[in-house]
This record gives sequence, structure tokens and C-alpha cells, in this order.
Amino acid sequence: MDYEDFLATGTADFDWRFPDDEWSAIALNYTSGTTGKPKGVVYHHRGAYLNGLGNAITWNMRQHPVYLWTLPMFHCNGWCFPWTITALAGTHVCLRRIDAASIAAAVERHGVTHLCGAPVIMNMMINAPEPQRAVYAGRGVAMMTAGAPPPAAVIEAMEGLGVDLTHVYGLTETYGPVTYCAWQEDWNGRPAAERAALRARQGVTYAVEEGAMVADPATRAPVPADGTTMGEVFLRGNIVMMGYLKDAAATEKSFAGGWFATGDLGVMHPDGYIELKDRSKDIIISGGENISTIEIETVLYRHPAVLEAAVVAAPDEKWGEVPCAFVVLRPDMTATAEEIIAFCRQNMAHFKAPKRIVFSELPKTSTGKIQKYVLRERARAG
Repeated sequence: MDYEDFLATGTADFDWRFPDDEWSAIALNYTSGTTGKPKGVVYHHRGAYLNGLGNAITWNMRQHPVYLWTLPMFHCNGWCFPWTITALAGTHVCLRRIDAASIAAAVERHGVTHLCGAPVIMNMMINAPEPQRAVYAGRGVAMMTAGAPPPAAVIEAMEGLGVDLTHVYGLTETYGPVTYCAWQEDWNGRPAAERAALRARQGVTYAVEEGAMVADPATRAPVPADGTTMGEVFLRGNIVMMGYLKDAAATEKSFAGGWFATGDLGVMHPDGYIELKDRSKDIIISGGENISTIEIETVLYRHPAVLEAAVVAAPDEKWGEVPCAFVVLRPDMTATAEEIIAFCRQNMAHFKAPKRIVFSELPKTSTGKIQKYVLRERARAG
């Protein structure tokens, strides 16, 4: 059955019933399982409506966009873009298979203006054969990315493709994007590497969100906006979930103090932009020093032979735990563990460099996010 035949089975005089209360549930989304314990997140009509509009405002979208679905619609209800694109009388372009060739072909065939995707999608695009990469030049395609902090090297490569990248941050509990790296005109003249580092920040809140802060998780006191003092990211407003399905204890814990605790660690810069540093459970404490896995991954992605990388803590008798990097090499390149460790030591403080390198495929969720809890189990098992 095709789409038009399906529509023909509908009832033209159906009596639509709108919700009696805008706070009533509209959808149930399960967290993607990066922690191994998915929870049911209840969305309400008000939040979905507001974030649908928030996407259009944030991205400065016009009427009739052509939107390519590389982001799964089941992931935070497609970050609310099913509603955003429909509200703007846009075109939804769907793919049966997500790969670089399909994405490039759809962009060329349908005149795609917008797409969203996790960093794994960007990796596909920038590592595609030259004819596929050439498709994006001069088209003004806009892409929104989130799901994991993208390495600056990947952002720089996307800029080289000619894709206008917007970096956003959010969780299943916040209907998808809730903050974005609002671009400032005076950043345009800076070197490419510096622009990429700025674009990697998670930024400021959507206009439809009430507030965001980086604070001490114990006291909820905001940390200094100095770009170095680390705290937990807290959010509140209408685009935060109603709660977890049939889990009052988890809901109460998450909203203690009137803010939603994200579990993400970050810093607040003097200009008011948030920058994530790690998940609270991912931070590595080695010999009493805190080490950000994201910082190590950012360096690893600069190595010319590295296609993908993820860092977790591995137990160590001397230091308690040390960074262990799981690495996927580019198909046409080689590198030894010693070479990669040496590269890291050349580009960051020596104590932060990974002590172990494992060449292995990375386990991922259905939305393309790396399952670090699986990697942690492998690291513990030696």
C-alpha cells in the first residue's frame, strides 16, 4: 500500500478530539539504553507543541523546508521535527537505509535543505567517496547534530563539505534539543580550528526553555562562569518531561530542588555558553586526577588513521583506573597502539593520555550512540 492509498482509507468527516488538558500525555519515549537501564519518559502535549516551534525558531526555518530523515523518528519523537516540518508545510524525505550514498543521493534528488543526525552520521558524510562529498558544495544544506559532543575535527570537516552545522544538546527527558550553540557573527573570521572548537559548545537555551545552569550537584549552587570549574548541567521549563513511567522514585530524584538533573558534567563560559565535559558516570579518576573522556576522544579524532573512538575507565592497580581507548581505524590506514598513545601524549597532558588501546568495533544503540557501559564491561574484563 502506498501513502495515497493509505490516506484514502480515512474518514473525511471524522470528528477530531483534541486533548482535554495540554499537560496530558502525548507520547512515551524510552531512553536509548546507553546506560543499560532504559526508562519510560512521558511527554505532554504542551512540551511537544513548544519544542516543535522551538526548533523552527532556533534554526530560523522558513516555510516549505525539505527535511531528510537520517535521525530516527522514534528517537525523542525525532527531536519533535515530525511536528516542526509539518507545521511549516515542509516535505519529509525518508530513507530505507542510512548510508553516505543514500544521504548524498537524496540531497541531490530532492533538494534537501535540512537534516539532523548524531556524529555517526557526520562521520559517514565526511568519509564518503569524493563524488558523494561534492554533492553538498554550494547547496546551503543545514544540519543539526547532537547525541554526543562531536569532536572539533569532525565539525571542521563538515564545514569543509559546505554544510551549515548547528550543534544542539538535549536528552530524551527534554524532547530532544534544549540548548544550542547560537553562532555569533564575530566568530566567522577566526581560524577554522577555533571556529570548530566554539561550535562544539552546547551553548544557550532554546527560547521555549525556562532555564539552564551548571551547578554543584550537592548544593545546586551555580559554579563560576570561568570556563574551567566543572559542575552538573541542570534544566527546567516546559520542554522537560512529565516524569518517568511508573517510577516515582526516579522522577523525584531527577527533579530534586526544582531542577532536572541531567547527569552531564560541564562548565559555564564567561559568555554564558555551556560546554559539556563528560557524563558524570564517564569521568575517569586516575591517581586522584579527574580526566574527561571527551577531551581524549577529541584528540584521538585528530589522528589521521582514526575513524571512530570511545574512551572509558579501565581498572589499574597503581592508579585506581586509567583511560582505555577503543579505536576503529580507517579501512585504508594502519596505526599501532604505541603510535596512537604517542600522538595523544604530544597533544595533551601526559597523564590524560590513554594507557591502553583496543582495536575493536564500537557497540551502538539503534540511534547511533556508543554504548559505553558495554565498553566499560570489556575494559573491566581485561
